[in-house]
Amino acid sequence: MLFIITSNNAQDKKEMSFGIKAGLNIATVTHVDNSKALVGFEGGVFGEFMIGDKFAIQPEVLYSGQGVKSEGMELKLDYINIPILAKYYVADSFSIELGPQVGFLISAKSEGVDVKEFFKTTDISVDFGANYDITKNFIFGVRYDLGLLRLQESIGPGEKESKNSVIQIAVGYKF
Repeated sequence: MLFIITSNNAQDKKEMSFGIKAGLNIATVTHVDNSKALVGFEGGVFGEFMIGDKFAIQPEVLYSGQGVKSEGMELKLDYINIPILAKYYVADSFSIELGPQVGFLISAKSEGVDVKEFFKTTDISVDFGANYDITKNFIFGVRYDLGLLRLQESIGPGEKESKNSVIQIAVGYKF
């Protein structure tokens, strides 16, 4: 009976679907003294391409507000992120995801001052998370974005490499 239910539910999935998503980022940067999370916005578009009954590839293009707070200082980093995720449907409505992400820095400001010249323009990350299909069209997801490259263009003596660290909570709509 479980096999019949799983087979019928898998057949309900479209081979291709597209959607929009938006949510909150809870971001920080590693190796910043007395750091606190900075809450930002994320939003964009995605596609889901089924490559079997339980597997899918999900590319996305997202705006992502990231950064960190520390002792009266606030660093805001704005990225266009492009993750390409492998998804596995553990159950009909629940999936886990993992994949690489490339991010392009579009703005870097500290206390309203442009500081983009001090940061690398490209970031590479690994994303992993989970999604729940609330209905056929509405989704809820949680993801962690682990930065792999240092953010600073250069580092001085005694400085440590800083990397992005972002928890993302989003809702979306599949068409």
